[in-house]
Amino acid sequence: MDRSLSADPESKISISGARKRGSWITFPFIIGAFACLTLAGAGWAANLIVYLIEEFNVKSIDAAQISNVVNGGSNLVPIFGAIVADSFLGSFSVIIISSCISSVGLVLLALTALLDSLRPEPCEDGSSLCQTPSKLQYAVLYGAFVLASTGMGGSRFTLATMGANQFNKPEDQGIFFNWFFFTFYFVSLIGATAVVYIEDNVSWGFGLGLCVAANFIGLLIFILGTRLYRHDKPQGSPFTGLARVVVAAIQKRKVLLSSKSEDYYYDHDTKPKELAAPMSKRFRFFNRAALKAEGDIKPDGSITKPWRLCTVSQVEDFKTLIRIFPMWSTSIFLATPIAMQSSLTVLQALTMDRHLGQHFKIPAGSILVIVLISTAIFLTIIDRFVYPLWQNLTHKSPTPFQRIGVGHVLNVLSMAVSALVESRRLRIAHAQHHQDQGSSVVPMLALWLFPQLILVGIGEGFHFPGQVALYYQEFPTSLRSTATAMISLIIGISFYLSTALIDLIRRVTDWLPDNINEGRLDNVYWVLVVMGVLNFGYYLVCAKLYKYQDVEKVVDESS
Repeated sequence: MDRSLSADPESKISISGARKRGSWITFPFIIGAFACLTLAGAGWAANLIVYLIEEFNVKSIDAAQISNVVNGGSNLVPIFGAIVADSFLGSFSVIIISSCISSVGLVLLALTALLDSLRPEPCEDGSSLCQTPSKLQYAVLYGAFVLASTGMGGSRFTLATMGANQFNKPEDQGIFFNWFFFTFYFVSLIGATAVVYIEDNVSWGFGLGLCVAANFIGLLIFILGTRLYRHDKPQGSPFTGLARVVVAAIQKRKVLLSSKSEDYYYDHDTKPKELAAPMSKRFRFFNRAALKAEGDIKPDGSITKPWRLCTVSQVEDFKTLIRIFPMWSTSIFLATPIAMQSSLTVLQALTMDRHLGQHFKIPAGSILVIVLISTAIFLTIIDRFVYPLWQNLTHKSPTPFQRIGVGHVLNVLSMAVSALVESRRLRIAHAQHHQDQGSSVVPMLALWLFPQLILVGIGEGFHFPGQVALYYQEFPTSLRSTATAMISLIIGISFYLSTALIDLIRRVTDWLPDNINEGRLDNVYWVLVVMGVLNFGYYLVCAKLYKYQDVEKVVDESS
């Protein structure tokens, strides 16, 4: 196994010491730390809605909204973490800082469960008048959410990047990623079942205390491997170069464009005879960013003012992102119904019979693990059976667009099934209301929620890998390390959009009251079906018009 360290003129470690850094010797420390940190995050995030309702007297829809905001934040943070790691601190420092932040947040969250002064008085049985949390209690609670979600998001994908950087060979990196995602699904499953069960049936303090312990152990395991890691040096974020394209193009907006290649800046090592084809004319406004002007270049060929002149490759990279943006936006509207469904399904489960036998009751926060299980199972089935069958029938491998398209269809079917199941639940709830005024639990098994969650899981098995493949293939080379993190960005934005959509529905309809037995949640799901169909049509148009990036050469789109 090659354990050599990439040449680094500024490295102060000896060659013999460098050879001992990186490779598989670091695997137990990185994957062990990731497992513990994931367990800590899944243990509190999966049961967040139930905690807010039962311990803080938050109304059901409001609890779902808070959960969406927290989940959205934890999925947006990885992008900022990647930028900070690439530009300033490096992956190691970002992981350490993020883990410490999440530790503080989890300690605060555990204290809200352990100290009565940090929680409102519990509601009396049968009473609709419950004490709301004080400003101090809200401040501690929300502060804990911010710190815990920020720390969790900051370490999650940064650990993946650092782990892959320990290897030189692509096949070793591929094996690492396989273990990374297996660990993520397996440990998330444990957190969303075992830890959630402890929180519901033993005590919230003990369950959240386990999350604190897991986070601390993960941080300790990571620190123990410090002397073995290959530390990546910050190279500067590629997003800075993209921002420079916009600024430079605006500054030169009045400059006339040229059709000559030599009038554009490639880089100071490129000779005129080696110039590539002329810049593409698509989105040609941004070509001005690479147009050379007097005073832009130093005598040695380097740029005088980086925010006034960019290279042709930076401009073309920026155009590539613009080209893929419509396709990327369809994924946001694909994930938004899933985000809404995840929180609303927990509320449905709280009103249904969750018993399996006489002695076991499914925690409401654990109901969503069906998505994780079905995704994990069908990823194998899709890879081993569906794709080979597809290839035998069509003599071609399915394209990323086709995989994502199947995910769109399954997503619409899932929302339709959700609407039908909710219609049945409401009929039973209304029939029960006329017979028994006292019970809010509908005599309908929560197992009825499984089909819709299984369909979501199968859909994710198609569209998430398809999106990763598409972004990795189409994104500029300088942004390929960020391409996989785009999934996290999509999920984060979708949670915020789902929050806004739920709020809009509550404002203009009476479908989502605090007691969903008195509302029309089935209508909400039908709205998501319509949105899914429209978004699928939008997706088909984008896929039809999209032209794959030619990775072999620069194409002159003006021809």
